[in-house]
Amino acid sequence: MSQILSDELGQSFQLKDVDSVVTSGKECLFTNINTVNNISSFICTSLGPTGMDKILVDKDGNFKVTNDGATIIQEMDMTNNPVSQLILQLSKSQDEEVGDGTTSIVILAAAILNQAKILIEKGIHPIKISEGFNLALSLAEEHLITISEEVVDLNSCLLKAASTSLGSKIVSSCDFSVLCVEAALGVADLSRKDLDLELISIQSTVGRSLAETKLIKGLVIKREFSHQQMNKTVSNAKIALLSCPFEPPKLKNKNSLLISTVEEYKNLEIYQKAKFDEMLESIKACKANVVICQWGFDDEANSMLMQNNIPSIRWVGGNELGLIAAHIGGSIIARFEDLNEQSLGIANITEQSLGTTSDKIITIENSNKNKAVTILVRGSTEYVIEEAKRSIHDALCAIRNIITCGRIVYGGGSCEINLSIFLDKKAKEFTCEEEETIKAFSKALLEIPFTLAKNSGLEVIECVEKLRELQIAGNDYTFGVDCLENGEKNMKKAGIFETLKSKTRQLKMATDLVNTILKINEVISIE
Repeated sequence: MSQILSDELGQSFQLKDVDSVVTSGKECLFTNINTVNNISSFICTSLGPTGMDKILVDKDGNFKVTNDGATIIQEMDMTNNPVSQLILQLSKSQDEEVGDGTTSIVILAAAILNQAKILIEKGIHPIKISEGFNLALSLAEEHLITISEEVVDLNSCLLKAASTSLGSKIVSSCDFSVLCVEAALGVADLSRKDLDLELISIQSTVGRSLAETKLIKGLVIKREFSHQQMNKTVSNAKIALLSCPFEPPKLKNKNSLLISTVEEYKNLEIYQKAKFDEMLESIKACKANVVICQWGFDDEANSMLMQNNIPSIRWVGGNELGLIAAHIGGSIIARFEDLNEQSLGIANITEQSLGTTSDKIITIENSNKNKAVTILVRGSTEYVIEEAKRSIHDALCAIRNIITCGRIVYGGGSCEINLSIFLDKKAKEFTCEEEETIKAFSKALLEIPFTLAKNSGLEVIECVEKLRELQIAGNDYTFGVDCLENGEKNMKKAGIFETLKSKTRQLKMATDLVNTILKINEVISIE
């Protein structure tokens, strides 16, 4: 039967059944569950320190090598499936808010949906299942707080958090945890428990090895001084930051200038030189000895700056200029007449060569205050560098979570195993239907330690059952999967943990995704 609908202007239009494809009921629900299972089975092998990498190839033949769950999901073609789009949005949200944990969320969601499928086949309504899962989630959140611990030694905790995050990445062979912690503490406001990652710039250049990646306590811009004969190093430089071009004013688009005589041309030349002199005097009057300009300037201006011993940098991006202003305590000036001594920033500025005559950078370091830092990533290829940058970003996010949250739970699947044990006991206090859904949620949580054990080449069921027995016998929630097989199952002693905020968000987002899918009973594709 056709449907008559109206748009926002009140105009009617018709939808015919022959032009739509409808999937409804259990068929729709099970199809959506299978979609999540397919995505989960694809990315689950990348979970943990022993997870495998993926090569992602786009239509143009460009490829990425990564084991980052968020990157894998965002690069996959998910335009034809609405459930896949939900997972894509979820991964973006998780990556922006927490920085890590996307893979765990998808694995958890798939496991919970598989348990929901079993309950549906038993005759329990999807809405009742959804309510039961929400109840289990609220119980799990309460228990997470009881098994979480307060951060005591912040520096040690930050190092371990960064090390745990980097353990499964391509940079695991290089210990970047110290570098990431130094970068974070260089810009963090510990009194407010705040870390602005925008103040940590991650720059890269191809050449040499990852081991030569270094932290610069200042800013790095991929530029060089505008003239080869300018000084390459200026200590305690007084820097003028310009967002206006170092050139005479130009005519507007609708106007034109006609020069018909030699005298008019000479007058124009005199006018331009006078303007250049005026600009140069403005710089000298405020006692600036370095100029950083957002725009370019021609050879005449460049030559005048060099002759007056004022090193200059041109074509610096607006975002970079803002970071420089924040770091050196200067102001960005839009007009030369507004230049004054109070608007200048002070820093040590140096041009460095990275091994070739064309590959140069300029470092801007402020010894008095550290409002921005730069991690300069080196690597043999662009693909290695891009993955290293993603790994460092995840580690910085883990550090930020520790600083802002202040409470941790232990990793290696220990947290999920303990939650499962707790929910199994707690389920007996509820009605029959609620008990079944809580136990189903509890069983799904074990998928995380199962996946970690599988990716580590261990006997999955035997390994997880032994860990459950250890936790129950010793009433100890710290026993987890020994992925690296170094003989240490106690995650507290191994220093493997994540923040309470991150773990709680993983459970919430996985449950929200499950609830969304359980409430969909019809998919209509308009063709």
